[in-house]
Amino acid sequence: MLWSLVKILLFIGVVLLLTYAAGWLTQAEGGMIVAFAGYEVALGPLQAAIALLLLALALWLIFKLVGLLAATVRFLNGDDTAISRYFDGNRQKRGLDAAEATLMAMASGEGRQAVASAQKAERLLNRPALTGLLTAQAAEVAGDRRRAEDAYRRLIEMDRTRFAGVRGVMRQRLLEGDVATARKLADRAFEMRPRNEEVQDTLLKLQTAEGDWAGARQTLAAKLRAGNMPRDLHTRRDAVLALADVRGVLEGGIGEREAAIEANRLSPDLVPAAAAAARAYIADGKPKYAVRVLRRAWEAQPHPDLAAAFAEIAPDESPQERIKRFRVLTAARPEHPETRMLLAELYLAAEDFPAARRALGDLPTTGPTARSLTLMAAIERGEGASDAVVRAWLARAVTASRGPQWVCDVCHTIHAEWQPVCENCGAFDSLAWTVPPQAEMTLPGGAGMLPLLVGAPEDAPMGETGETDALIRGPEVVETADDAGMPPPGGPGAAPAEEVGDPPPQEPANPAPGETRTG
Repeated sequence: MLWSLVKILLFIGVVLLLTYAAGWLTQAEGGMIVAFAGYEVALGPLQAAIALLLLALALWLIFKLVGLLAATVRFLNGDDTAISRYFDGNRQKRGLDAAEATLMAMASGEGRQAVASAQKAERLLNRPALTGLLTAQAAEVAGDRRRAEDAYRRLIEMDRTRFAGVRGVMRQRLLEGDVATARKLADRAFEMRPRNEEVQDTLLKLQTAEGDWAGARQTLAAKLRAGNMPRDLHTRRDAVLALADVRGVLEGGIGEREAAIEANRLSPDLVPAAAAAARAYIADGKPKYAVRVLRRAWEAQPHPDLAAAFAEIAPDESPQERIKRFRVLTAARPEHPETRMLLAELYLAAEDFPAARRALGDLPTTGPTARSLTLMAAIERGEGASDAVVRAWLARAVTASRGPQWVCDVCHTIHAEWQPVCENCGAFDSLAWTVPPQAEMTLPGGAGMLPLLVGAPEDAPMGETGETDALIRGPEVVETADDAGMPPPGGPGAAPAEEVGDPPPQEPANPAPGETRTG
């Protein structure tokens, strides 16, 4: 509406200007004399202006006629489209100008202007592939998904633009959340252009989200063949996909065990693959292979899951036998915090508290975590320390870091167990065993509030308050240990709940396989 009003005002202004000019020329004195071939013509000011305009028009017509004559000559010489190009030349020029304006508007982020210019180019140019693509992309910039998808669907009808149309509709379906349709379109686009990196990445993401691990491995192989992925990265992610395809190794069939072993072969340092392969070898009655796999993985990255799988090789051994057998792992990375905490748990299971203290060393002070501090509390309790000392270690464990966990590199979401795809952002192979970037829990007032929660040491001797009893003995201690990152009951260093806080028997019986006494 505003533009129409502006055009009307401009038209009125031009008319007024021409009227004023004509009146001024009529009243002006003088004129122009034209002499040609013995003839003279006297023209007044207004007549001279009209004559000049007519001369310019005549020259323009002459140039046009010359161009038409040249096009006719080319046509007679065999150029069948010469005359049609002559008449369409101006139209094509305006259409190309509109196409150029569309590109400039898209680069500037002016969506509505881009759509208007694309529509103008579509009217002037007889190039459906070009104008259709411009219209679709301009609509995307403007946020008009409906118009963009309609334009892409028209591109699908033409052979040379079919891939661009399928890819465009696939992207629109993803934006709409229609994953099922997007998956079908991604499969079709992959068939048309199997070397296209964007299509490969989109299809791989959709396949991993749906759990199509076999199809994802084929797509990953296509990325390697096309040179869109380094070989070492392909090997790692192929191992992740092979591991993701394993379901219930111990209860599963031979195929699932072979898949776990294959995943470990592809990436020996992948902790979940090593644990799954070890359990597969244990189920097949090949403990030596399991030991070799776990030792190799422990050398690359000590991890509690590896220790738990190592304990399953001989579940009926005594605590002393377990300490001796675990030297295969503990000798590999003796200074690693995981190795030191594992040794402390093993000695706790054997009720050798001084050895557990030596194994733990200065870890509770130099690298305090909830797990190391809880182990220290168990050592102090086993050596007969006062309740205040034990309670102090447990209070520190409440607010301490939980240590390394499975954290997504993309969104930093913490996962309780390793998974091939992040539950939060859907990123593939993004989980790493590392310390989270931020603390997980903050108490009001910080650690200074803990005496109010667990009782002051000098005012709450053992047995006088429910809070102290709850933290010192009973099943709640095992709960605190679990929250602090200690292995669950049955692991290589777990502690039976009923024994924590009780004096050790005169002739302690051997704990069940995988259990740990802390007092």
